[in-house]
Amino acid sequence: MKRIVVHTDVLLDHLTTATRPSALRRIMASHFCYTTVFQAIELFAVMRSERERKAVEDCLSAMKLLGLNPKRSARYGELFRGHPRHRAIDLLVAGLCLESGLPLLTNRSRDFRGIDGLKVVRPGAIIVRWGARGGGRRKNAQLRFYSGRHMNG
Repeated sequence: MKRIVVHTDVLLDHLTTATRPSALRRIMASHFCYTTVFQAIELFAVMRSERERKAVEDCLSAMKLLGLNPKRSARYGELFRGHPRHRAIDLLVAGLCLESGLPLLTNRSRDFRGIDGLKVVRPGAIIVRWGARGGGRRKNAQLRFYSGRHMNG
């Protein structure tokens, strides 16, 4: 199974999609998804209720969470020095993707422009046809906030 790191914009799309299967849900049919501690922080920062917090926790439980390795701090310093106009959080996410050798799934490719070696993929480029490997769910089924045990199946 292919592996990919999911950025905040794709996670938020999943959490706020109610009338169609989200891009994340469809991508999980063909990819093992990771995200980073920085995406988790961003998600928890915008939650306004216990219900939203639970939805974020359920969503994150379906993925492996990547965090910083202190032994790689010199590499992160090089990224920051080489890209002074990028946001710090974007450089940290890019560094985790580079360190793990995984592409980044996002609709915000411009935020990562110019970072050598980073492969950025838009969700539309890899979505499998819903139903082809989607566990037999109806194409227009109502999407709710799924817990981790439901997101892959």
